[in-house]
Amino acid sequence: MSFNAYDLLWLLLPLAAASGWYVARFDQRRQAKRSLDLPSAYFKGLNFLLNEQPDKAIEVFIQVLEVNSDTVETHLALGNLFRRRGEVERAIRVHQNLIARPTLDKDQRTHALLELGQDYLKAGLLDRAESLFLELAEIRAHSEQALRHLLHIYQQEKEWEKAVSVARKLARASGRKLDDMIAQFYCELADQAYAKKNLAAARASLKHALDSDENCVRASILLGDIEAAEGRFREAIKAWQRIEDQDDHYLGEVAGRIAENFRRLNDEQGLYDFFSAALQRHGGVALVLAFADVIKERDGAKAAEKFVVDWLRRKPNVHGLHQLLELNAELAQGAARQDLLLLKGIIKKLREQHLGYACQQCGFRGKTLHWLCPGCNRWNTIKPVVEE
Repeated sequence: MSFNAYDLLWLLLPLAAASGWYVARFDQRRQAKRSLDLPSAYFKGLNFLLNEQPDKAIEVFIQVLEVNSDTVETHLALGNLFRRRGEVERAIRVHQNLIARPTLDKDQRTHALLELGQDYLKAGLLDRAESLFLELAEIRAHSEQALRHLLHIYQQEKEWEKAVSVARKLARASGRKLDDMIAQFYCELADQAYAKKNLAAARASLKHALDSDENCVRASILLGDIEAAEGRFREAIKAWQRIEDQDDHYLGEVAGRIAENFRRLNDEQGLYDFFSAALQRHGGVALVLAFADVIKERDGAKAAEKFVVDWLRRKPNVHGLHQLLELNAELAQGAARQDLLLLKGIIKKLREQHLGYACQQCGFRGKTLHWLCPGCNRWNTIKPVVEE
């Protein structure tokens, strides 16, 4: 009896089907065994955690990874948990062990590197963190997040030139404008140069700041200071006057400097005209009080008193009342003067509650103008308190 090709095919088909069923059945049993082993290992690890034996728990979880590389996400989450709890050394250990595994694919490895970089950052190991984030910044999937961490590092280290470079890359990667932040970095560079008496370098940095953000108030304030330091009083006044168009909330910050430099020019009329016109446009408290001093210098305390009284009738506030008491105390004598000084002291304490600066984002309040908010770590969000 002979077999042709078709007969042989029909004979082998049942055998192939039976073999396939057996292999599939065997594979299912093997997978079931692994699935049974995996939870038991995790329960063992969790038991160690509950008994405050985290080192043993980590050992168990790492061993599980050797059994099943699909648990990478669980280990990433575990390391993240340790970092959030402040147990940074354990987080580093988990993530370093992950990276050492040859079974990780490219995406898993870069994710683990990103987590390890954050561990280093939390531990204060900035050099190691910087090295990892520089590597990850070249990988498109993690570029934006890595650049944000690099920016944080360079701000902490006050490496402002690197901060400028990274901020520009981050702006391209995220599609967001960061011009106002870049301008602040240039202002930091200008501050450093100004402290070293290198006025030319400071001026150059401020030009870059204003090129980045034409509404950078800080740059105008610093530029005015440099012009005044070099004896260019008219140019200093122009720099400070620009603040009115940039953000008039800050005009009161330079009102005294503007008045001082007009006096250096012996231009009392220019001084009076500037304040008079500025008050017509917006009547900020600091500007009004500065103008009261101008009037007192030019026309005497009685004229200044009348100006303040007229203003208080339109807009009652504790700052004007304090100024009025100060003017009256200068004119009064004897017991009346003592009473006015006592009242002035009481009003001063009330006034201090309405002085200072506040962040428009997080509500942080302070007595000093910070360009970087200590509360929410954002640039250019702190403004003088609205004195109502």
